[in-house]
Amino acid sequence: MCKVIQMKILIVDDEPFLLKTLSVRLSHWGYHVLDAPDGLKGLEVLNQQLPDLLILDKEMPKMNGDEVAKIVRRDLRLRHIPIILISADTENLAISAKACGVPAYLTKPFEPEELRTMIKTLLRHETYGDDFQR
Repeated sequence: MCKVIQMKILIVDDEPFLLKTLSVRLSHWGYHVLDAPDGLKGLEVLNQQLPDLLILDKEMPKMNGDEVAKIVRRDLRLRHIPIILISADTENLAISAKACGVPAYLTKPFEPEELRTMIKTLLRHETYGDDFQR
């Protein structure tokens, strides 16, 4: 019998309610969820348990999502991990995401299905690379 491998998603957000809500929803969708309350803890988790995808809040204490994303993109071991940047800052999110090398972003509040579709697309693209047909 084949063993099903759960994809790991790391959520880094300083809002406990959103962190819990996303964790429950992603677990319900079949993902193995890791979480961290700030960017520094997020980097610790990243280095211990390599996730398949990273969801980063843009505005956090200690180290924000932009800073974490830039570190991830510079690290040869981590740079392949797809990142979704989330924020309530609708004006600067697209510019900020692009500057960090993050093509995927969502503004809060967002629809769960929008997040689900984005995750599936990014993980499928990561798995199949340039052969992926949308």
